[in-house]
Amino acid sequence: MRTDARLDDLLRRQAPQILGALVRRYGHFEASEDAVQEALLAAATQWPEHGLPESPRGWLITVASRRLTDQLRSDSARRRREDTTAALVPPDGHVTPAPDDEDPSGRDDTLTLLFMCCHPELTAASQIALTLRAVGGLTTAEIARAFLVPEATMAQRISRAKQRIKAAGSSFRLPPEPERAERLRVVLHVLYLIFNEGYTATSGPDLQRSELTGEAIRLTRAAQGLLSDDGEVAGLLALMLLTDARRPARTGLDGGLVPLAEQDRGRWNQEAIREGIALVTEALSAGPVGPYQLQAAIAAVHAESPSAEDTDWAQIVGLYEVLERAAPNPMVTLNHAVAVAMTRGPQAGLDMLATLDADDRMVDHHRLDAVRAHLLEMAGHLDAARASYRSAARRTTSLPEQRYLEARAARLTGTT
Repeated sequence: MRTDARLDDLLRRQAPQILGALVRRYGHFEASEDAVQEALLAAATQWPEHGLPESPRGWLITVASRRLTDQLRSDSARRRREDTTAALVPPDGHVTPAPDDEDPSGRDDTLTLLFMCCHPELTAASQIALTLRAVGGLTTAEIARAFLVPEATMAQRISRAKQRIKAAGSSFRLPPEPERAERLRVVLHVLYLIFNEGYTATSGPDLQRSELTGEAIRLTRAAQGLLSDDGEVAGLLALMLLTDARRPARTGLDGGLVPLAEQDRGRWNQEAIREGIALVTEALSAGPVGPYQLQAAIAAVHAESPSAEDTDWAQIVGLYEVLERAAPNPMVTLNHAVAVAMTRGPQAGLDMLATLDADDRMVDHHRLDAVRAHLLEMAGHLDAARASYRSAARRTTSLPEQRYLEARAARLTGTT
């Protein structure tokens, strides 16, 4: 059954909160996730016909709890032992809230769920993958593309992560210091990936998925409230705000992609820009400086530029040089090459891109071809630029990006 976009958005926002409530109350991470998926399916089937319940979250918690306890009772009978969570549900199926959850619609466990998914028993890659699945609501295919690995590989990684969480017997509560600070590094990276998937969707008909960017910003604010003196939390929140501020200008009336240089900056969200600049300015002054603060500083330079022509590219190059030393990454090099091309000419940028040709993480990525096409066009190598645009269009699974890249290639042939 198909649901409308508003209901899809509501269910996506509720999913991690319902999962967090069940795991806190009952444990059984994997079984709880299955129960939540069944409750979401029931909502998608019933709500369009009967209307939204007074408390959508309370409805989902109740239905998911019933599904979970039914399953646990069945497992208990088969294993000839009782499960303590079954005692929470009387024979009539009414869900009795846990003592610390008198109002099931009033508590948000999403941040605690984030930290649980970043359990130290998991590898860093598994922590990120599991959190993207359980909290971010991304599909396994979307996560696989973010990690540049096959979907089957990612499915196995997520399944193993769930089993390790179960075996570790992790309690559902925020970790103590200093473990909390260490896990926060992974939490921030997860939020960064969720935001990126929302800002530029890796697949599908839409360029942006505002429900993901909104959730990433909300969770990052929650993390900042937890560790308000952490400069990287503030840096990440600033980066998200400054980047998301461009969202109203990133698409045209037809939904097509509008590149940064061609955007109407009058449509940028000035309130978000002011907040982002204030956050990164304070964080940079407090030190030490981390990668998210540096990326936010780059975004701030763009935000403060009245036009693309007035952008202080020399300052951006300097910030990218510091960022590459602090956090080497092929995507950083890719963006650095664009800034270098704007200050030293397209050939200098192309030379920097050439260093990525042997990088297995980038060799088949459409963005490498897209940036190369842009720099080749700047250099006047139109045939080569056209070929690179077409190669990038073939590799992307985002329809708006594909249309944009094909249009760039067509323009170089003089066609429409």
